[in-house]
Amino acid sequence: MKDIRNIAVIAHVDHGKTTMVDELLKQSGTFGEHKSVGERMMDSDDIEKERGITILSKNTAIRYKDTKINIIDTPGHADFGGEVERVLKMVDGVLLLVDAQEGVMPQTKFVVKKALSFGLRPIVVINKIDKPAADPDRVINEIFDLFVALDATDEQLEFPVVYAAARDGYAKINLDDPNENMIPLFEVILSHVPKPSGSDENPLQLQVFTLDYDNYVGKIGIARIFNGNISKNQNVMLVKADGTRTTGRISKLIGFLGLEREDINEAGTGDIVAIAGFEALDVGDSVVDPSNPMPLEALHIEEPTLSVIFSVNDGPLAGTEGKSVTSNKIEERLENEMKTNIAMRYENVGEGKFRVSGRGELQITILAENMRREGFELCLGRPEVIIKEINGVKCEPYEHLVIDAPDECTGTVIEKLGRKKAEMKAMHPTGDGQTRIEFEIPARGLIGFRSQFLTDTRGEGVMNHSFLEFRPMSGSVDRRMNGALISMEDGVALAYSLFNLQDRGVLFVAPQAKVYTGMIIGEHSRPNDLDVNPIKGKNLTNVRASGSDDAIKLVPPRVLTLERALEWIEEDELVEVTPKNIRVRKRYLDPTTRKRNAKR
Repeated sequence: MKDIRNIAVIAHVDHGKTTMVDELLKQSGTFGEHKSVGERMMDSDDIEKERGITILSKNTAIRYKDTKINIIDTPGHADFGGEVERVLKMVDGVLLLVDAQEGVMPQTKFVVKKALSFGLRPIVVINKIDKPAADPDRVINEIFDLFVALDATDEQLEFPVVYAAARDGYAKINLDDPNENMIPLFEVILSHVPKPSGSDENPLQLQVFTLDYDNYVGKIGIARIFNGNISKNQNVMLVKADGTRTTGRISKLIGFLGLEREDINEAGTGDIVAIAGFEALDVGDSVVDPSNPMPLEALHIEEPTLSVIFSVNDGPLAGTEGKSVTSNKIEERLENEMKTNIAMRYENVGEGKFRVSGRGELQITILAENMRREGFELCLGRPEVIIKEINGVKCEPYEHLVIDAPDECTGTVIEKLGRKKAEMKAMHPTGDGQTRIEFEIPARGLIGFRSQFLTDTRGEGVMNHSFLEFRPMSGSVDRRMNGALISMEDGVALAYSLFNLQDRGVLFVAPQAKVYTGMIIGEHSRPNDLDVNPIKGKNLTNVRASGSDDAIKLVPPRVLTLERALEWIEEDELVEVTPKNIRVRKRYLDPTTRKRNAKR
């Protein structure tokens, strides 16, 4: 098909990107009548399905009338901002989705800034107009103000607006129009997104923006053709970001339609295809005509801002719950991850330890969660921010933080963030008894803040943050206020002893859980650590007393998820991750060694 449009769907997390792509797929007639179609089809990964988030950008193609529309669904979380930035270079237009109730959020600002800087003209889609508190007019004004603040050109300011409720499958140009189908949106895409520039007559220029891996064909690069034609078995030249050149042959050429990938023989300018044949393929590499090589400008890849040490599990229960426990296995798995995930790095720091760096806690915990499901056992240290030296000054990453909290909780939130070196930039009520506050805060201050924030706002607060820039180091930030309850025995926790310990703090373990010396079984209600015995049973006597044998009433333990555990730990503690359990422990299990190291 010669008539092609390339678009990306961008938005803040949870504003409905993946659901929108689903509806466009369904209503374009790309699926046959007999196909059963699920929800959020583009989220193919297990974790994506469970959490309802998109982790990796994915592309699909639909046919509408005589046009092929290539659509790329992008992640909304700040941790995956690098994915969005690369994708925007590959498209000629964007659908900017904004929630009709929430309005402009931090990630909306981030993606809009990128889209405008690449000269794209967004089509604004006000999604979820069926929400009870939806206010589309206010949201359009917010978007216009944002465009002006980001120095949009006059052309970019004249953006078309489409109102939609993707979940219910309709879009419309005016709010008074009937709710029918997505055709108004298809028409706006055809009329407002420019056709790809470039020509089939020019020498070949193709750039890779995402990687995939196949055990049979090796690395697969998903790429856009900017100029020329490409065909299977064609001899081409690969130009890396550092300028090194190798020649090779396209062993496999894959086209996209709907959720299917199909082998094709050739493709032309403007199309998005997948290619195989080069083992050294990386994101940003150009594939060009060997007789007339004209490589494209390399893509900028965002620097990691956070690192976590992954190490071999050396606790007493090591090897009892997982299959892959050695450092060689862990290194092999990390190496495979880096083949397709270019936003992360890892280095071997010796003694079975690896420093894994990424854009945020979420990105790193998702890798650890995937490894855990594959049968790995490992320990994770406390996340640390990456410090850079700029012009001889030590600098740390800063984040732009936006908080929506109930009016009566704002005082507590502002006070807690003040201790973490946050600077308040704006504050305004959003109605419904909620206030929106904006801060600039060192990334260090955010580590471990989420669980405290949810407690302070009784679970009603929402926080979002995105990377701002590197700035000179600020002073020390507030740490965890409470100490830990540490087991002093190996064995199985008993209800009788847990009942007596629950007055001392919040427990993390249930009766019959395996515990060992140095394992943390709860959070102490005071600032100091406390060694306790969770396996002590009741001394039995043959005398019966009328009041002392009452039923034991236990408060349910706090369940630690991977993110929660990673946020909670301090520098001398580790999270032990196995396929069956997530435990928290002290780095040094033996109490004497621990005290000696604390004095140091």
